[in-house]
Amino acid sequence: MTTLLLIRHGEVEGIQPPTFRGRLDLALTAKGQRQAELTRDYLAAHWKLDTIYCSPLSRCMRTAHTLAEAYQLQGRPHPGLLDIDYGSWSSLPVSDVEQRWPREARLWKVAPHRFRIPGGESIQEVAARTTDALATILQAHPDENIALVTHDSVIRVLLCHAAGLPLSSYWLFQPSPCGVHVLEVDEGFTIQAVNNTQHLLNA
Repeated sequence: MTTLLLIRHGEVEGIQPPTFRGRLDLALTAKGQRQAELTRDYLAAHWKLDTIYCSPLSRCMRTAHTLAEAYQLQGRPHPGLLDIDYGSWSSLPVSDVEQRWPREARLWKVAPHRFRIPGGESIQEVAARTTDALATILQAHPDENIALVTHDSVIRVLLCHAAGLPLSSYWLFQPSPCGVHVLEVDEGFTIQAVNNTQHLLNA
C-alpha cells in the first residue's frame, strides 16, 4: 500500500485579493513559511515520508525543503507538477480578467472543462501531464509514503482523477495553502482526507 500526501505550497502574495499566478515564480510570505513549518511538524507526528516531490517553482521548492527537514530528505522537483499556465491572464487580478474577458472568465468558473485559457493551458492538458507524472512517481516508489508539494490546480485535477470524477468537477475541491490531502493507493485510490488544515490554526 502506498500513502500519497498532496500538499499545496504555503501562502504567497496574490492569493488574496486573488490574482492569476500560475507560472509566476513567487516567494512564500512570512505566513506561508510559518504554514510550511507547522505542516512539517504535523507530518512528522503522523507519517514517515520516504520521498518528497515538488513543482519546480520556488514557492513549492521552499515548502518542500521545509517539510523535508523532518526526514533528512531533499525535495525533488518534477516538471509535471507545475502550476497551470494562465497565458494572457498571468499576473492579472481576477477582477481585471472579469472586466476584460467577461465571457471567458464566466466559462472558466462554470465549465472549466470546456475552456482553454487565452494563450495558456486547458485543464485537460494539466490533467494529462500531472496524472502522467503521478503514474511515474507511483511506479518508482511502490509501498512508500510519498508527498507531492504542488499547486491548487494540480491538486484539483489529481483529486478528480483519484475520485473518478470528470474534470467538470474541478471547482469541487478548494485546496488551502499547506492543506494536506491523504490518499491510499493500491489497485485504485482511496481518499482518506481532503484539505486538512487543523494544524494551521496558529499560523
